[in-house]
Amino acid sequence: MGLCGWVIFGFVAGLVARAIMPGRQTMGFISTTLLGIAGSFMGGLLASMLRGGSWRVLQPSSFLGAIVGALVLLLIGRMMSDRR
Repeated sequence: MGLCGWVIFGFVAGLVARAIMPGRQTMGFISTTLLGIAGSFMGGLLASMLRGGSWRVLQPSSFLGAIVGALVLLLIGRMMSDRR
């Protein structure tokens, strides 16, 4: 998948994750896209840990894994902002 494909994939995964997570998230286009892309790599990391593969190799995950990873990142971000 090329760069444009990753941007579109990340944006859609970030949008879905933001729609699933309750509450309001004030993010723009770029933040949503980066959330989806980072969520994809986080989902790939979680999937490789569950399958018993090497956790040191970051690999992108499927769409469902990207959404789960983005949800985890949103939850971590919410927990960090609640502490302040």
